[in-house]
Amino acid sequence: MLNWVELLTDPNTQWILMGSMLLGLCSGVLGSFAYLRKQSLMGDALSHAALPGVCIAFMLTGTKSIIFFMIGAVAAGLLATFGIGYVTRNSRIKQDAALGIVLSVFFGFGIVLLTQIQHSASGNQAGLDKFLFGQAASMIASDVYTMMVVCIVLVGVCALLFKEFKLMSFDPGFARGLGFPVAFLDQLMMLFIVIAVVVGIQAVGVVLMAALLITPAVAARYWTERLGVMVVLSGIFGALSGIVGTLLSTLANNLPTGPLSVLAATVFFTVSVLFAPQRGIVARAIRRSRTNKLIIEEQRQQRVRVAKEVHHG
Repeated sequence: MLNWVELLTDPNTQWILMGSMLLGLCSGVLGSFAYLRKQSLMGDALSHAALPGVCIAFMLTGTKSIIFFMIGAVAAGLLATFGIGYVTRNSRIKQDAALGIVLSVFFGFGIVLLTQIQHSASGNQAGLDKFLFGQAASMIASDVYTMMVVCIVLVGVCALLFKEFKLMSFDPGFARGLGFPVAFLDQLMMLFIVIAVVVGIQAVGVVLMAALLITPAVAARYWTERLGVMVVLSGIFGALSGIVGTLLSTLANNLPTGPLSVLAATVFFTVSVLFAPQRGIVARAIRRSRTNKLIIEEQRQQRVRVAKEVHHG
């Protein structure tokens, strides 16, 4: 018990815990809409596309400022978004193939830039390789305040535009017929995902950020048929994943917070797949067993009735 008290009262642990929780909450809410719109790979593409933006920002400024990194990553993410849309609209290439192309090109370019920086005179001070797999332990108070502001803004806008995002997720044609600016809302959602990715790559890294966007949303889908409940559950699962990952990494020395948070989200997903009351494997197996028993009982009763009819006849 003393260890837990010491952990929760440690200022550094508190900052990491708060940052990971906010990141999970924000990612879970946004990931719900991306998942329902069948754009699960979009977060993966945008997170990988952010790497060259971070590298270029460092090469231009020579400083490891999170503000400049965010600007570079947002610019690269928006460029990737427009690239995916352009390829999809002006060719016969499907969106999943366009996502794979953009992901590969941007990430490959980012690795080239990262290697160049590491071999330069300032390579030892760069530390940009941490953006590949994340380093939540490096978060400080200013980073957490930035996450807090971003999380409040993104979740607040999603709440205000919930009806529009709901229509766009299930029936964009109907939303367009009602006069909603579907193209603008689509780009706005992509911008939100880019911002969430940029904020999260310091803690989780570009490789695992997509998992934190989608896994809580998929887990929440198993528990409900209502979008509002799904969004709330996804945010809760994401926040709990960040909390569990932080606590486990603090208790176990030299274990990274980001990957542990993703593994915690995977545990929530596994529990949801198995034990969700309606869509879970266990619930379906129980219903199937009960149905089989009813069928067997009805068949038995029918055989009894036929036997009685034959006997009396």
